[in-house]
Amino acid sequence: MPSSFEQAARRVLARADELATYTEEPGQITRPLATRAMAGARARVREWMQAAGLETRVDAIGNLAGRRGNARLVIGSHLDSVADAGRYDGILGILIGLEVAAATDLPIEVVAFADEDGLRFQSIYLGSRSFVGELTPQELALRDTNGITLREAITDEPGPPLYDPRTEAYFEVHIEQGPVLEAEGLALGVVTAIAGQSRFNLAFNGHAGHAGTTPMHLRRDAAAAAAEFVLAAERIALDEPGLVATVGEFKVPRGAVNVIPGRADVTLDIRHQDDGVREDAVARLRAETEEITQRRAVPVTWSTISHQPATLCTPALVEQVAAAVEATGLRARRLPSGAGHDTVTMARVTDTAMLFVRCAGGISHHPDESVSVDDVAMAIEAATHFVRASCST
Repeated sequence: MPSSFEQAARRVLARADELATYTEEPGQITRPLATRAMAGARARVREWMQAAGLETRVDAIGNLAGRRGNARLVIGSHLDSVADAGRYDGILGILIGLEVAAATDLPIEVVAFADEDGLRFQSIYLGSRSFVGELTPQELALRDTNGITLREAITDEPGPPLYDPRTEAYFEVHIEQGPVLEAEGLALGVVTAIAGQSRFNLAFNGHAGHAGTTPMHLRRDAAAAAAEFVLAAERIALDEPGLVATVGEFKVPRGAVNVIPGRADVTLDIRHQDDGVREDAVARLRAETEEITQRRAVPVTWSTISHQPATLCTPALVEQVAAAVEATGLRARRLPSGAGHDTVTMARVTDTAMLFVRCAGGISHHPDESVSVDDVAMAIEAATHFVRASCST
């Protein structure tokens, strides 16, 4: 007979399959903030919360919270998705929280945040930031691609935040979204920190010319300068353990096969769990880019998109999560998260902890996102150990 944790895991996967049907794009999983798909998914999760004995509340932006008793521990993750998403990013943490709530009578709160990925309004953590009362008038004026503001989309004025300032800890279970656990043959990971990140737009300005008549040594090729920048970013990241740098967009405006590129626009995303390492890497890359552009006579302008400092999980809670993982018989593998999570927001108001679950191939934000019954069962078991220990202190 399957164990209670295996039965719970199968229920989690079945519920994830059901939630995948709430989508704005048939045949894909696309569930943005303040849409019919989001409302349907939230209503279904609300039914499951109530069946688990939780008293539910919803705020103006659509965050759903299910609470039992004098809760001081919040378990949560996000209910929204990117476009053409997988079915476990965010969802898994909510559903595992529900299983812990249903199997215990502990005073806990389970939260489904309405927006973490920022698909509709291109602003991350809107759900958790609304939950703790951080939304600004400027963000309420954000517009989607149809010109609808966030204020118009949610219809109601934000009221008092759902967050209880007496909360002592926030715990999030999430798929790893990376390949480390799978490479090491481990089902679970203990998150130590969430990497800080810097994002930039860069515009390389050269001089367009005829591809057949301009000698190579007389060219001011913007794309060639940008290509050197891409390789410099890769080299600098390879030099520093844990550093990652990505040029995700590379465009040549008005480019043509027979025209020397006069301009190249690229993006840079650079991340590390240590802010000092990340800032030093950006400074080094700026210096190398200056050398490249001077040598090629191709000036460059940098525009900052965003800076997000690193978020450290609370050391004492990291150790509690590690102990919970070890109680399942697994080795506690500590690792940072390169992706952002709602924990970033919650760490500004309370202590935080995270548990990673192995995902096949490290694939996330993609329909091929996959987890196993056994891994989810172990995550539920470890989460239950952690919550019992947290609620007994």
